[in-house]
Amino acid sequence: MAIDPTARVTAGARIDPSVEIGPYCIVGPQVELQRGVRLLAHVYVTGLTSIGEGTVVYPFSSLGTPPQSVHYRGGATSLVIGEACELREGVTMNTGTEDGGGITRVGDRCSFMVGSHVGHDCEVGNDVTLANNVVLGGHVSVGNYTFLGGHVAIHQFVRIGEGVMMAGMSAARDDIIPFGFALGQTGALVGLNTVGLRRRGATRAEMHRLRRAYRSLFFVEGRLADRIEAVEREFAGDPMVGKIVAFIRAGGKRPLMRPRDKRHAEAPAGAPADDAA
Repeated sequence: MAIDPTARVTAGARIDPSVEIGPYCIVGPQVELQRGVRLLAHVYVTGLTSIGEGTVVYPFSSLGTPPQSVHYRGGATSLVIGEACELREGVTMNTGTEDGGGITRVGDRCSFMVGSHVGHDCEVGNDVTLANNVVLGGHVSVGNYTFLGGHVAIHQFVRIGEGVMMAGMSAARDDIIPFGFALGQTGALVGLNTVGLRRRGATRAEMHRLRRAYRSLFFVEGRLADRIEAVEREFAGDPMVGKIVAFIRAGGKRPLMRPRDKRHAEAPAGAPADDAA
């Protein structure tokens, strides 16, 4: 175990022998640092916080502090950070609240760039990227493989599906379907995250089916409930479309984000389409 002499590790902290704790770090008595964790310098870790194997935390990050919520009553809530994450300078993450389940949870292989914030009771999936100064309000859920651009702001209780991309300087106050691409100060769908889908190996046929399903859900007349039923029947057995249908059916406390106009309909199957629409 390599602990710089200027660091302060409180008795009771569970520290794997392979952990590195750099200059001026502070580690509280209920913290767990698993194998290969590195706190580079000036890192503050407190509360019931667990950091998974191989995660690296850069200077001036603050992890496990109490939730910024008027409903928090001082209970023993926790923060769980997964394996092989990278938390850059100034990242902040709070523990959960008693009424929100008590846990703020971050998955594996996530990247949190400078100044990003994960609020209380959030659920962040695996392979998620938060660019500089992204802020997640309380009770937000973020699906696997999602990318949120710089200065994105997410309203409390918003659900973000798997594989979503949000452009920088955007905001979301509504739920975002899996594989959606969102843009704007008050957030609207502008198509599918085709860049992320291609990077994950989606085939041309899969992309065409997703585009058809997207158009059927958002650009056909009639009740949304009827459109969901029609899409579910037409694309029965398609796992990617199935994730979108399941996400919408699950519902949440926030409305569903939708396109604002027909310019943001996906191109018909077989026609060229740019990466953002």
